[in-house]
Amino acid sequence: MNNLASQWLQHATSVMQRIQDTQGAAIRRAAETMADSIAAGRWVHTFGCGHATIPVEEMYPRIGGFVGFHPMAELPLTFFTRIVGEMGVHQFLFLERAEGYGVEIMKGYQFDPRDTMWIFSHSGINNVNIDVALEAQKRGMKVVAYGSAAAAAGKETRHSCGKTIFDIADIVVDSCAPAEDASVPLKNHQDKVGPVSTIAFVTCVWMTVCTVAEILADRGVKLHIHPSHNVPGDTTAHDRLDAALAEYKRRIAGV
Repeated sequence: MNNLASQWLQHATSVMQRIQDTQGAAIRRAAETMADSIAAGRWVHTFGCGHATIPVEEMYPRIGGFVGFHPMAELPLTFFTRIVGEMGVHQFLFLERAEGYGVEIMKGYQFDPRDTMWIFSHSGINNVNIDVALEAQKRGMKVVAYGSAAAAAGKETRHSCGKTIFDIADIVVDSCAPAEDASVPLKNHQDKVGPVSTIAFVTCVWMTVCTVAEILADRGVKLHIHPSHNVPGDTTAHDRLDAALAEYKRRIAGV
């Protein structure tokens, strides 16, 4: 393994270890709040912008995920196939900082005070995430924010409310990623390579979702888990998937 690859792996595993060492209690609090929402037949809404949508897409729908997590994926804030031209990076950077955009996003969904809003934001300072958090609290929801909270301390928010997402949230889990994200210095270059925020977010996601599953199972709540449909000999996988999607449809319909 070459030197820079080793450096990145060391940085990534160090971040994961810091999450395990320091964030267990906060993750448990977040998971208990989410479990309450799911047990009530309601939702944990998940939201992020840019690469902070990756943890949203990672948790549901996918094998090993379960019904109860509702991804709010706003296409202009998530779609990076076109880097320039329509829905390019310049437009994305403008939109995630456009105060009021998150208010309009929230108008497209049905919410309930029993719901939880789970927001991923590395820096915590951009307006769309803050809009969504404030609107969620207005509707009586608990807001859970995951991001580089300690590294963001002292950063100036871009929002007129004067607060970062970490100031607003009811529960904060620190992703333990460095503020600059990229972690590996490269000779003859000013900027580093090898970001670690995504691996940090995904680590936090599965520690949290597994804890939610444990809490609900201990309460006797049946989970509608997406099975693998690639295991030889499993003749009921498609039936279990259909059952999970039927439960998702039922909840979306508000039945």
